[in-house]
Amino acid sequence: MGPKGVRVISQEAFDELVRENMEDLGMDPADALQDAIETLTLQGVDFSGIVTCIPGVSSVKDNPVIQSLDRLEEIVSRSKDQGNEAPTSGFGDKDLEEMADLLDTFSDLCCNEGSGNASIATRNGGVELVCSICSKLSLGCELPLASALKTMASFLHDIQSTETFRKSGGPKIVVDILNASRQNFEILNNGFSVVAAAATGNELLKESFMDLKIDELLIQIMREQKKGSIQSLYDAVRVLLTADDNRVLASQVFGYARRFAKMGIAGALVDAVREGLSSPSLISASIALKAVAVNDEICRSIAEDGGIDAVLQCIDDSGTQNNKAVARACCSLLSKLAGSDANKSAIVEKGGMDRLIKLSSKLFDDPSVLQEIMSIICTLSLRSPDNAARAVEAGAGELAIQAMQKFPSAHQMQKQSCLMIRNLVARNQENRQVFATLKPYVNSDFFWLIEIHFEYFHVDHIFLPLLLQICRTLLLNNGIEKIIRKAKENHESCKEAATDALRDLGLDNYNL
Repeated sequence: MGPKGVRVISQEAFDELVRENMEDLGMDPADALQDAIETLTLQGVDFSGIVTCIPGVSSVKDNPVIQSLDRLEEIVSRSKDQGNEAPTSGFGDKDLEEMADLLDTFSDLCCNEGSGNASIATRNGGVELVCSICSKLSLGCELPLASALKTMASFLHDIQSTETFRKSGGPKIVVDILNASRQNFEILNNGFSVVAAAATGNELLKESFMDLKIDELLIQIMREQKKGSIQSLYDAVRVLLTADDNRVLASQVFGYARRFAKMGIAGALVDAVREGLSSPSLISASIALKAVAVNDEICRSIAEDGGIDAVLQCIDDSGTQNNKAVARACCSLLSKLAGSDANKSAIVEKGGMDRLIKLSSKLFDDPSVLQEIMSIICTLSLRSPDNAARAVEAGAGELAIQAMQKFPSAHQMQKQSCLMIRNLVARNQENRQVFATLKPYVNSDFFWLIEIHFEYFHVDHIFLPLLLQICRTLLLNNGIEKIIRKAKENHESCKEAATDALRDLGLDNYNL
C-alpha cells in the first residue's frame, strides 16, 4: 500500500497482468496493455513510475530513462573499481563528460510534463543514484555537478521522492555544495531549485534545511550576488516559509519567518523588489517577501526599509507595461503589508487608493488582478471609516459595480468584491435611518463633498458618517443590491460575504 491507503503495483506484477491478458485471454498485445491500464485505474491502483511496455514486444530496458540510469550506474561502478587513482573524485574526464550529457538528458526527459518519466526515474533508484553522484563530485567537476543538481530538482515531484532524498542525506549534500560554490551561478541556481523542490509539501525537509542553517546561507548569497539574478533562491525562501505539509498538525514556518526576519532578509528582499520590472526575479522576490511578512512587526520593518514605496512603484509600472503577473504578485504583497495599521496610513498617504484604481482601469480585462486590488482596498478600509471614504472617492464603488457586472462567473472576484463593499459601508450603521432621506439627492456632487471633508474636517467629525451613508445610498442607487444577490445565488463561496454586504448596506432582507 502507498501513502494514505493508495494501492501500488510493482513493475513485475504489471508485466505479468499484461502477459496473462495475452496468453490466457487471447488479447492482442495493444489491447492487453490497454486493458491492464484501465483495470488498474478502476481499482484505484497508482501505477505511476511503471514502464507500460508489452512483454515479448518491448522491454523495460528499452525505456530511455532506464537506459540512462543503467549507463550512469555503470560509470559510478567503474569509478569505484578504479579506486582513487583517477582524477576528480574517481571519475575520468571522459566519464565526467558523458555523465553531464546523461544528466542533461535526464532533465529533459523528466521535465516533459505528463510523460511520467520522473516517476519512472525515482521508482528505479534515480534519487539515490544522483545523491551519490553529487556527494562524489569534487568542486573541479562544475559542469556535471550543475547538471546533477538540475536533474535532482526534476526528480523531486512527490512525497515519496522527497522522502527518499531526505533519507539519502540529500539536504546536507546540497547545502555543502552551495556553501562551497558561492561564485558559480549555475550551481547556485540549480542547487536552490533542489531546495525548493525538496521542501515543497515536506515539513521534515524544511526542518532539515533550517537545521543546516540554510537561512544564513540564503541571506549571505543574496548580498554577494547581483540582486534578482538567482530566481530559484527566492523560490526556496517562499517554500521554506509555506505551511504546505498536510501530514503535520502545526508547521514551524512562522518561527522560520521570524528567524529569517531577524537576520535581515526583509531588507534584502525589498532591495530585490526595488529593482522593478527590469529584474526577472521580481515576482519570485515579491512572493518571498510576502511569505516573510508574518506579523505586524515585520510588516512595519518592511515599510521602514522602503518596501511600500517599492511595491507601489512596481504596481504603477505593471499597469503602464500591461504586466498582469507582476500586478497580481505586487498587489498580493501590498495587501499583506496593509495588515499593519501603521502601514495602512502610509499606503493611503502615498496615494495608494488612486494608484490602485488607476491600475484597475488599465488591467480591467483580468478579474484576477481586480480581485487582488479589491483585497487591498478591503484591508485598508477595515475598521477605518476615513480610509473607506477615501476609497469611494477614488472610485472603489464604481469598480465593484462594473467588475461584478462584467465578470459574473469569476466567483473569487465576486466574493472579494462583496467583502470590499462590506468594509466600505460597515461603520456608523446607526446613522443609516437618519440619512435615508438623502437618497433622492445623491449625484456627482458626492465626490465634491468628500473632497471638502478631507480638506476641512477632522476624521472624527460628524460629517464622516454622513459621507459613508451617502456611499451606501450611492451603491444602492446604482443597483448593487441586485448584483450582490446574483453573486449570492450563483456562487456558494459568495453566500456569507454577500449576506454581510447586504446587511451592512442596510437591507432588512439580507438573509434571503
